Amino acid sequence: MPFFFWDSTMILLVPALLLAMWAQFKVKSTYAHYAQVANRSGLTGARVASLILRDAGIEVTNSPERASGPACAIEPIGGELTDHYDPRDHTLRLSEGIYDGRSVAALGIAAHEVGHAIQHAKGYAPMALRSIIYPASSIGSTLAFPLFFIGLLVPRHLAIGGMDLGPMLMNSAILLFAMAVMFTLVTLPVEFNASNRALKALAKGGYLAEDEMAGARKVLSAAAMTYVAAAAMALMQLLRLILLAQRRD
Repeated sequence: MPFFFWDSTMILLVPALLLAMWAQFKVKSTYAHYAQVANRSGLTGARVASLILRDAGIEVTNSPERASGPACAIEPIGGELTDHYDPRDHTLRLSEGIYDGRSVAALGIAAHEVGHAIQHAKGYAPMALRSIIYPASSIGSTLAFPLFFIGLLVPRHLAIGGMDLGPMLMNSAILLFAMAVMFTLVTLPVEFNASNRALKALAKGGYLAEDEMAGARKVLSAAAMTYVAAAAMALMQLLRLILLAQRRD
């Protein structure tokens, strides 16, 4: 929930907002371009995903929980750029344009999501940490701003148990939101590592030619910038909350 209460600290958000707008434009325009560039292998995103999983020693199955070793399911999902790997059920979900797509973009994005499946199978530490802090970060991103705003509205020196209620609520909100910020920061190495794994796998398997690799790299780099922008926005929001709390004091 964005906290857009207007005051002079809003200026902190402007660079992050501009970065986020640019990142969204970049990823959409780059994807739109390379989604029209057919890969010369003729392979679909789903097929390349299964091949890279096989190369990594991960079984592709409809029932990962019944597999004797590392396993992953692959299934289509609606929408555009809704691709993701769900570690809870070991399932790779690819949007229709990626699942059945035969473009350079489709193979790059499918390989990236496979990168997350490989991270999970190999116990990649930042991914494990992200899973651990996700529940707290989800609560923090939902409750922090309403709680902070209530703290701003509480009359000064209204106390409960000898503690000033307003600052107590705002400080609690800051701590909650700090967990959400931590989640966005931990996400960065997870995403960059998945892209690195994807590009290496595509090259090693020969699924994309050398000149096609440049297109896949551009698509994944543009996607990565959206996570950088999200982290920048979260950090600036946290700084803004801290400044507003100090002003109240």
